Amino acid sequence: MIRRKWVKSVVPLIFVLLFAFTFIPHKVLNIKADEISKITVFDGNTGYQSEITNKEDIYHIINNLNEITFQKNKPSFGAMGYSFRMTIYDDKGKSTKKFTINSHDTIKYKGFFYYSEDNSIDYHFIEKLVHK
Repeated sequence: MIRRKWVKSVVPLIFVLLFAFTFIPHKVLNIKADEISKITVFDGNTGYQSEITNKEDIYHIINNLNEITFQKNKPSFGAMGYSFRMTIYDDKGKSTKKFTINSHDTIKYKGFFYYSEDNSIDYHFIEKLVHK
């Protein structure tokens, strides 16, 4: 009987703690830029989609995103609109990461908003590439 009470109180606590650990600031991207073949960017403001295949542009974007530490925030379910929807493809053409960029310091990823803790997204560089 005591064991059941212990399990009923400890198991939910473990799940709460595991979920809480997801809010520790961390890197969302840790990708080697030389393993990326292309990046597609859909502009949520204009409906225009661009495919980035230039290696220098890919290196710039990936290295910038790799440097950013993000803090998980509130759920993004039901949130409408975004600036850029980005899909990153590996050298085999397989999609490896999908997320949306809302601003120079905010992304939506796996159902949550994430805010930059240190560096900012090179938003204007991406914007310039999409509107070429």
